[in-house]
Amino acid sequence: MPPTSLFDYDVAIIGAGPAGAACALGLRQSGLRVALLDKAQFPRDKVCGDAIPGHALKALRQLDPAFADSLWQLQPLDAVRQSRLVAPNGGRLDLQWKLPSFNCPRETFDAALLALVRTHAPATVILENTALKSLAMEVDHVRLQPTLGPEITCQLVIGCDGANSAVGRKLLPEPRLARAHHCVGVRAYFESIAGAESGTTEFFLTRDYLAGYIWLFPVGGGRYNVGLGMLAEVVAQHKVDLKETMTRLLATHPALAGRFAGARQLGPIVGFGLPLGGGRVRPISGERFILCGDAASLIDPLQGHGIDTAIQSGILAAGQAEACFKKQEYGAEFIQQYDAQVAEKIGRKLAKSYRLMRFLSNKAWLVNAAVSLAKVPGLKPWVQKAIG
Repeated sequence: MPPTSLFDYDVAIIGAGPAGAACALGLRQSGLRVALLDKAQFPRDKVCGDAIPGHALKALRQLDPAFADSLWQLQPLDAVRQSRLVAPNGGRLDLQWKLPSFNCPRETFDAALLALVRTHAPATVILENTALKSLAMEVDHVRLQPTLGPEITCQLVIGCDGANSAVGRKLLPEPRLARAHHCVGVRAYFESIAGAESGTTEFFLTRDYLAGYIWLFPVGGGRYNVGLGMLAEVVAQHKVDLKETMTRLLATHPALAGRFAGARQLGPIVGFGLPLGGGRVRPISGERFILCGDAASLIDPLQGHGIDTAIQSGILAAGQAEACFKKQEYGAEFIQQYDAQVAEKIGRKLAKSYRLMRFLSNKAWLVNAAVSLAKVPGLKPWVQKAIG
């Protein structure tokens, strides 16, 4: 596929987080001239739950086993093989996971993933501290204007720039998600939490806010990522102050009361948004552009994770980009092949999770019953499969 020399690059990837880095790794042998832009300088913090799902490492392993092996070294002694779900009535369910995973602060994980791009995709030009100011579609190319530096031209732009994607805001016909398909969360780091286990992630449900949960994730070194996530429509309807609610629940939730009495908070409680997948289908591509990860609204609605789907979609976008240059076809209809692949390989599971989340969101009794039923011999695998 002979790249053109008329423009600065063939492909510009906006955002160097998991989706963008995975896309760059997917294009490492394509022969295309790739620019990877990010508004930040790495390492940088990314407000998140810090859970690295096993499917994220599995996707990278399919590109090259060395990629997953390298990232696994970030926390080799704290593999997460168990999650604990505490129901509104206090019932507890421990689940064993098939794929090994771990928790790691995004500041560390994302920098390590970008380091793989530097090592294994040396032809990719990485432009940090380069935010996107504007974007214009021309007949045969795309013009990008960074906040600093000269204009950049390319033939295809891939938006991996998060929940508030500048690419999506500019190019999608309906860029904003409804509150029913958006979650908001807050998190802070703690140490010295009583009863916390390094290999166990914990989820706590409350009767008042079933469409969300409190999490407690070990991230190594005796530190824990603790947060609260909730549907945006619930937050708006009940005027929930998430920071205040999280602080109160950590002190009063029956399964948490007392556990934070001797804990030390490391830094402030900070907030973030999560665009949920599985809701109303909308395009995630168009003429000369593709969206990945959070920019494509691929957060799991039930569990709240999105690093795995970001990496998976980034790899799919790389394959679509190669197909575009091979055929010299950049129209919306041709690129819709990417939408179809995402729908098949990612979207079906997210749709199932969204339906289940909405179904359970006002049925505390059913959540309590499911946790109780899981203790009956033979029923636990069914409950775990339902959760995903």
